[in-house]
Amino acid sequence: MQKFIITTLGCKVNQYESEAIAQSLKAAGWAQADREEPAGLCIVNTCTVTHKAAMQSRQAIRQIIRANPDARIMVTGCYAQTEPDVIEKIEGIHDIVGHSDKHCIPEMVLDSIVENWKSPSPAVTCHDISHERVFRQLPVTAFGSRTRPFLKIQDGCDAFCTYCIVPHARGRSRSMPPETVLEHITQLKAAGYHEAVLTGIHVGCYGLDFSPQSSLYSLLRRIHDSEAIDRVRLSSVEPHELTTDIISLVAESDILCPHFHIPLQSGDEQILKRMHRPYTKDFFRELVTRIHEQIPHAGIGVDTLIGFPGEDDAAFENTYALIRDLPVTYLHVFPFSPRKGTPAYTFADRVPSEIVKARCQKMRELGLMKKKAFYKNLIGQTADVLVEGRGGPSDDFLKCVTPNYVPVLLSCGQKNMKNTIVKARINELKDEQVLLGQAELTEGVF
Repeated sequence: MQKFIITTLGCKVNQYESEAIAQSLKAAGWAQADREEPAGLCIVNTCTVTHKAAMQSRQAIRQIIRANPDARIMVTGCYAQTEPDVIEKIEGIHDIVGHSDKHCIPEMVLDSIVENWKSPSPAVTCHDISHERVFRQLPVTAFGSRTRPFLKIQDGCDAFCTYCIVPHARGRSRSMPPETVLEHITQLKAAGYHEAVLTGIHVGCYGLDFSPQSSLYSLLRRIHDSEAIDRVRLSSVEPHELTTDIISLVAESDILCPHFHIPLQSGDEQILKRMHRPYTKDFFRELVTRIHEQIPHAGIGVDTLIGFPGEDDAAFENTYALIRDLPVTYLHVFPFSPRKGTPAYTFADRVPSEIVKARCQKMRELGLMKKKAFYKNLIGQTADVLVEGRGGPSDDFLKCVTPNYVPVLLSCGQKNMKNTIVKARINELKDEQVLLGQAELTEGVF
């Protein structure tokens, strides 16, 4: 039996698409090799959201080529879409496949099994994705060892923030039909999963490409009403797309997780305008305050982009103060990375790297303070946690996650409870990073 491996860099969407490709290859008779095993086919699913991500993609490609000198090497993903000419110069690659043709990778592999694919230069299959208007179906019915599978419901982005290469890599916004979303969720439940994570490139734009237009709220309402699965979690949603209807629906729902991940990027008005972000800091403040008032236990994560050109001390302090004064649960802090092809790449007033580094550190310290305070407030409470597997100080602990996205370690001896939802009492905070709890096994296990 021929074997393959897939190396994935980047976001949840990439992880989902890699899993879909893997399942298609398995259905065609291929076997997925362990990392240490030789493979006849190696696929690298790349990322290019930052300069560092592109560098890591090149490193991963070269490592795979060295480890599998006789294998067919295929490179796909956002880096393959935006800079195939750069990847083409790496010796040892046989195929470069853009996003428009990613769904055809299994077919490409099978069609060329009997052909001599070891040509002197790679076959490049990359088309202008800006014209793509069809949501390409990449079904996933299982998700490896994960207990919380991703479901890609949307692709592409129409926002064109001045720092972001993603719209150039992924094309315009395209959505999975709601009936198909519900069908996939039902299949995941039938496969034994309790939670699905809805993901995409610009999830808040879901349904706007339909005729007539639909919305993310309409989809979430249908999912809530269908009760097709125990839990559904949203991935990142833009501030201006987290509508009052969505917040109210999550507040009333036992299915939609009270967890919001919101990309702020900056709390300074001038920087937000320069970024082409369509909201103000006052709007963001009111949004987070409204979520907290309606759902006091909600987990609220925030993305920040530090060191954008023109960010002086006052602009940074505006961002810091905004987050400091809001009921935020955790932060994801990213330094600005100039990407060729974006407007911000040409902005002259860049912030020195040592200043960016210091500001990122200060913001991360604030994030840890916020996380610790939120976790401490949960001590003494009970929560229905999803067991993801063993982890922690020993195999006697179970690694779990709450609906509001808090990690919990349960001491349960040798009981095998992976992929079950357990009612647990939160007892203490360990190392300021994780909560320790005890499962109440007499109730709430399913």
